[in-house]
Amino acid sequence: MTNVVEIIGGGIGGLAAAIALRRAGRRVTVRERDAALPATGTALALWPAALRALDAIGVGDDVRRTGVRQRSGAFLRPDGSRIAAVDLDRLHRRTGDAVFLLSRPALLAVLHRAAADAGAQLRAGEPVDGEPDADLVVAADGVFSRTRERLFGPAYRARSSGVTAWRGTLDGLATDTFAEVWGRGVKFGVTPHEGGRTNWFASAPGVFDAGDDVARLRAMFAGWAPPVRTVLAALDGSAVLRHEVFVTPALPSFTRGRVALIGDAAHAMPPDLGRGACEAIVDAVALAGHMRSAKTIGEALHGYDRERRPATQRLAGMAGAAARLTRVRHALPVRDRLLRTAMLAGPPG
Repeated sequence: MTNVVEIIGGGIGGLAAAIALRRAGRRVTVRERDAALPATGTALALWPAALRALDAIGVGDDVRRTGVRQRSGAFLRPDGSRIAAVDLDRLHRRTGDAVFLLSRPALLAVLHRAAADAGAQLRAGEPVDGEPDADLVVAADGVFSRTRERLFGPAYRARSSGVTAWRGTLDGLATDTFAEVWGRGVKFGVTPHEGGRTNWFASAPGVFDAGDDVARLRAMFAGWAPPVRTVLAALDGSAVLRHEVFVTPALPSFTRGRVALIGDAAHAMPPDLGRGACEAIVDAVALAGHMRSAKTIGEALHGYDRERRPATQRLAGMAGAAARLTRVRHALPVRDRLLRTAMLAGPPG
């Protein structure tokens, strides 16, 4: 059975895969093109399914201790009135766990330390050109994955969703509550962030050129009630991150030959469900589980694809539907009813 594993990409999915595959007894090398871990980044939501996967690789408690538990959540209108609540108590009863918020740098630091402790070879500043010589290659090279394009062709390149997102963090505005405010085709959100900070994000249809993002956001969300007004008043332009949102077409398989794709390389989706990092972690642990239990690499990769492709493509469809709903500019009462109906089933765990 497979022994030598090369992982392309040392992000969240790649490091989680390194830990999981080392625990499954494999020799693992991770090659990451960046020379160092990022020093800045906004908060990621870690849902119960991801926390269970992190428990399986021995870092779940570290993540819970480092992160901030989300205590409540709501979708609001720009005047502050509520459209729908997020029933986190129901989620806890159903799954036995909560949602924790943790910044990307903090999560990467936990995973990097655990991967090193597990004995994975972590090689920073080493971009990969072509397919490494290994028994198994794990492509965790992100939304613009060269591996995906090499295996499946240019038809599966990442595509712009036609949406721009802004995000950042603020000191001195601690919160344990998720609030997402929906206007006419635009939205603004606030979540907890470790260290007593607040994480914020916004999105709007269109691709925006570089400019004064603070002025742009203040004009776009002028007159909105707190927490949006509070965040906008405190914004510093140097702390605003802006990026065009890209997604990937649904792949016919997450594997080909001896290569398995995980995370955004396999299924980059709109951020509207907050599940991208979660699914990368679950992918990694699922792949290692199949590597542990299967008799051949072909059987393991088939099992991984059969488990993870339908689940993640279903979530990508849900994220796409949520993104389209946020871009509605007319018939807002109908939109709000649809959102309330969607919340009746509770958020996916």
